[in-house]
Amino acid sequence: MALFGLATDPAETVKRSHALLAVMEIHLAKQPFLAGSVATLADIANYAYVAHAPEGSVSLDAYPHVRSWLTRVEALPGFVPMVRTPVGLAAGA
Repeated sequence: MALFGLATDPAETVKRSHALLAVMEIHLAKQPFLAGSVATLADIANYAYVAHAPEGSVSLDAYPHVRSWLTRVEALPGFVPMVRTPVGLAAGA
């Protein structure tokens, strides 16, 4: 939102993000990846959004299974991380 200057309600967006993360947390408590026991396109497609959520003021602290999932995705062969957005840009400065 801040990085691209989107006209949205930041509080509502953060609230919706936490609702989604809560669903992911429950799901990932039962299996290691989003679609089962092995990584799939679902994990690759969702990784960047979740991994960079803190840049949009969405803390992952309350989601240990989500954080463990991020670590599992990062451990996949050939994993290449995205460049982090500089803090000033992520905060809308």
